[in-house]
Amino acid sequence: MAVAACAGVLTRDISAARGWRRLAMAALLIGHWVLASTVAAQALESALAPGKMSEAHAKYEDDCEKCHVRFDRNGQDKLCTDCHKDVGQDTRAQTGYHGRMKPQACRTCHTEHKGPGAKIAAFDKTKFDHAQTNYALRGGHQKVDCAKCHLPTKGYRVAMQDCVACHQKDDKHKGSLGPKCVDCHTETNWKEARFDHSKSRFALTGKHETVKCAECHKDTNYKETPHACLACHKKDDKHKTRYGEKCETCHGTKDWKGINFNHDVDTHYALLGKHRTVKCDTCHVGNLYHDKLTNVCVDCHKKDDKHKASLGNECARCHVERDWKERAKFDHAKTDFPLLGKHATVQCKDCHKDVMYKEAPKACIACHKKDDKHKGSLGEACGKCHYERDWKKTSFDHAKSDFPLLGKHQKAECNTCHKSINFKEAPKDCYSCHRKDDKHEDQEGRLCEKCHDEKAWKPAPKFDHGLARFPLLGKHEPLECKKCHVNPRFKDAKIDCYACHVKDDKHKKALSTDCGLCHNARSWKAWVYDHDKQTKFVLDGKHKGLACGACHKLPMEAKVVTSTQCVSCHAKNDVHDGSYGRQCQQCHVSSSFKTIKSRTVTPVGSVAPAPMPPSLGSVRVGRGASGGWLS
Repeated sequence: MAVAACAGVLTRDISAARGWRRLAMAALLIGHWVLASTVAAQALESALAPGKMSEAHAKYEDDCEKCHVRFDRNGQDKLCTDCHKDVGQDTRAQTGYHGRMKPQACRTCHTEHKGPGAKIAAFDKTKFDHAQTNYALRGGHQKVDCAKCHLPTKGYRVAMQDCVACHQKDDKHKGSLGPKCVDCHTETNWKEARFDHSKSRFALTGKHETVKCAECHKDTNYKETPHACLACHKKDDKHKTRYGEKCETCHGTKDWKGINFNHDVDTHYALLGKHRTVKCDTCHVGNLYHDKLTNVCVDCHKKDDKHKASLGNECARCHVERDWKERAKFDHAKTDFPLLGKHATVQCKDCHKDVMYKEAPKACIACHKKDDKHKGSLGEACGKCHYERDWKKTSFDHAKSDFPLLGKHQKAECNTCHKSINFKEAPKDCYSCHRKDDKHEDQEGRLCEKCHDEKAWKPAPKFDHGLARFPLLGKHEPLECKKCHVNPRFKDAKIDCYACHVKDDKHKKALSTDCGLCHNARSWKAWVYDHDKQTKFVLDGKHKGLACGACHKLPMEAKVVTSTQCVSCHAKNDVHDGSYGRQCQQCHVSSSFKTIKSRTVTPVGSVAPAPMPPSLGSVRVGRGASGGWLS
C-alpha cells in the first residue's frame, strides 16, 4: 500500500511539471509573434514612409514613434515640443514668435520626409514680422541685415539682445558705464543720446541744463566726472578755498553770483540788525570748516568792550544788533540790585561813575552818605529803615529790633526816647525815660517792668504780692494797698501784725507784738495756741483753765519772756516764806496748792505734780522754726 501511495504522488508531480512546461512554451511563442509583428509593422511603416527625413531628423529615420503617435495626428505636436523644449516653453508662456502666433499644428510650417536637403524651418525673411518675437526691431535696427545679428552657425532664437553684443566696438566708454547702452542711446541713431541726467547722482538744474556734456565730461569715462562744484568752478572761487569745496551751500545753479545761503535757517546764529549787512569775510577770516566761529559777541567786539570784560562775555544782555551804541536793553531787575522806587528814574551815571559797572557799590551809604543824619551810628544797612520811594519816610520795624514797641510805646514820638539821631544810644531800661514817674523814689529799684507794663503806667498789674516778703493771705488779699501802704514808698510799710492791728490787741502787749503766734489772716478772732506743744510749760491741773493774763501780766515786744517757777505766781501762797526754797513743785501739785505730795506713795485719787524744768531761772518764750512756742 505504501508503494502504491508513493507511486500515486509521483504520478501527480510529473503531471504538474508537464503543465508548467506547456505554459512556458505558449508564452514564448506569443512573445515571438508580437516581436515579429512589431518589426514587421515598423518595416511596413518604413516601407510606407513618403520620403527620407531631413538632415536634422535623419537619426530618427527608422524610429517613427519619435514623431508619430498611432491613430492620433494631434499627438504629434506634443512629441515635437518634447524635443524642442524652448519652443514648447514659448507656446505655453505665449512668448516669443511661436507663443504669439495663431495656434496650429507644427507640420503646417515644418514638413518632413522631403529628403535630407530639405529646409523644414525655411521662411521668407522679407515678410517675417520681427515684432512677434521678444525683440521688436525699431529705428536703425529695421534696416539691418539679419546676418548682422543672427550668426549662420546658430539658431535665430539664440541671437544676443544686449546692445553691447553688437555695439562693443562703438562703446566709447570702454564698459565704464555698464552694458545697458539703451539707458542713453536709441535705435534711431547710436550717436544721439537720450540720457536722463535727473535720474543720475547729479541732476542737472538751472544753468547746468544748457551746458554741453563735453564741458563737464572731458572724456568718455563719464562716471569719473567729479561732482564737486570746485572741480569746474575753481576759477570762480573768490574765497580761495577758505570756505571749503561745498560751493552749493551758498551758490545755486541758476546764477553763480547769486547767494542763496540763509544764515538764519542754515546755521544756529540768525543775523539780525547790522549783522545782516556785514560781509562774510568780516567774521569768517579763516577757513570756514576748520576755524569754527563761536557765538560769543566779544570775539568780534572785544575792541568795543568798554567794560574790559568785567561784565562777562554776554554783550547781548545789554547791547542790540541794530546799533552797538543804542541805549541798552539791560534789565536791572534781573541783577542782584533791582531798581525800585526813585532808583528807577536815576541816571546810570549817578551810581556808575565809570563803565566798569560791576564796581558800582550796592550799599546805600555809598550814595546816601550825605543823607545819613545818624553819622554812621546805625551802620550802613539804610534799607532796614529807609526805602526807595522816599528817603525821608522810614519803614523801620521796631518789632524786629531788640526793643519791640508795645502798648503806649507805639504811639510815642521817636524823639521822646531817641534824644539824638544816634538811635542806638537810646537806653532800653524803663527808668531812663520814666524816672519822673517813679513815685517809689528808687526804693523799688529800676526794673519797673516787674510791676508796670506798656498799656498804662497805672496800675501795676504785673506786681505779685505773693512773691514779696509779705504774701497776702486770707483777709489781707482783698484789702486796698493804701490800707497798709500810706505812701508810694511801699517798702516803708511794716510787715509785723501789731503795726496795723494795735487797736485790736486786747492783751496790751502782754503776749508780745507777734500777733501771728495765735491769730491768722483768715480771721482775727479765730485764734489757736497750744501751750502744751508750743512751750515747755505744760498746762495741767488748775493751770489749764486760767486766762492768759493770769500769768502774762507785763507788756512785752517781740517775744514773751515769763518765769516758769511756781513762786513767781504763788509767792503769796508760800506759807514757808521761802524757807523751803523756790521749787514748790517738789511738794505741791498743780491740781491744788494745798495738796502735798507723799514722799513714798502717791495717795489714791491724787494727781501727780507736773515735772518742772531743771532750771529755776527765767525761760524766754517765743516762736520756733515751726511756729510753736519755745519756753
